[in-house]
Amino acid sequence: MPKDVVSKAALIVMILGSIAIGLYAVSFQLRLAGNPDFHLRFDDMFAFTSMHVIGGAVVLLVGGFQFVPAIRQNYPLLHRWMGRLYLSFVLIGGIGGLVMAPVSEGGLVAHFGFGVLAVLWLFSGAQAYAAIRRGDVATHKIWMMRNFAMAFGAVTLRIYLGLFAAAGVPFAEAYPVVAWISWVLNLIFVEWFLVRQAGRQIGTAQSDKGLAAAI
Repeated sequence: MPKDVVSKAALIVMILGSIAIGLYAVSFQLRLAGNPDFHLRFDDMFAFTSMHVIGGAVVLLVGGFQFVPAIRQNYPLLHRWMGRLYLSFVLIGGIGGLVMAPVSEGGLVAHFGFGVLAVLWLFSGAQAYAAIRRGDVATHKIWMMRNFAMAFGAVTLRIYLGLFAAAGVPFAEAYPVVAWISWVLNLIFVEWFLVRQAGRQIGTAQSDKGLAAAI
């Protein structure tokens, strides 16, 4: 199967998964879905839980489209405004998540997992913003990939929980693990992709030099 077909399919799956969880977050906030016990817990710190849920929802609903080449190339103004919206809600959702981390399910391991995630999510968003402000598009793109990889943890978290449940692993045992792997594995994949992409660019440059020398 051609690589561009695989890439497009992966992008579509990523966008659809993000939209699905983003819409679920909206329905959770509106009390149309979700465990009632979770709603009661979230009501104890309503302002910060709302920041996290709504911030995450907007990021997931918008974020995937920022990686669609046709939008970036043909509608640059839309891309910029969506980027501003995205990073604004990363800030909102990240602050909410940072406050929520110490009271999350899963004990101390999960607290640290979600806390580190919140810090890195905010940091990568700040780096992406700083890069685009100084006109460094390449660096901006790299940091945005890292940032969305962490945001996509909201999707992979549910996938891993489902897999652990299917394997018979109790929620109390699975959740501390998932609090880390749901976003760390996403980041590892992005870093692998960036290294592989850089290697291809170096290989292409060396091939061009060799061709030029032969001529």
